[in-house]
Amino acid sequence: MTSPSSRPIALVGAIGLALYLLAISPSALADPGTKTINTPQHFDETVSRLEKAVIDNKMSVVAKASASKGAASRGIKIPGNTVLMVFRNDYAVRMLKASVPAGIEAPLRIYVTENANGSNITYRSPSATFAPYKNAELDALASELDPIFDKIVADATKR
Repeated sequence: MTSPSSRPIALVGAIGLALYLLAISPSALADPGTKTINTPQHFDETVSRLEKAVIDNKMSVVAKASASKGAASRGIKIPGNTVLMVFRNDYAVRMLKASVPAGIEAPLRIYVTENANGSNITYRSPSATFAPYKNAELDALASELDPIFDKIVADATKR
């Protein structure tokens, strides 16, 4: 139980915390290793270029999900958004050999969102994705995948 004299201090602390949280940008609250790249390319072009870059970098688009296409099928228009789920079977086998629980992380995701000036590509680095497992084999796998994912995005955003 708080005393009447400690309530103003608690209130000031709560207000200070609220103001601090409001000042933090949303990207600062994202998971560590999350990268967002803005591109002037139209949304559909960005998705197509990413799909090509995935193949060019010898990975596979395992699945693709799009809330905007689902909404459009119901007659609702929302800004474009698509998640590309990217991986490759030899990496999957190595990942599962290292850690079966880490299987929930695969396939790794690249998220494309439409904005007024083009689109954003957001992805979490494989090393950040697998870091919580504290597993040397996963860390080695992720260190191979990090530059591949960076190159996929770089290739897709080249002018």
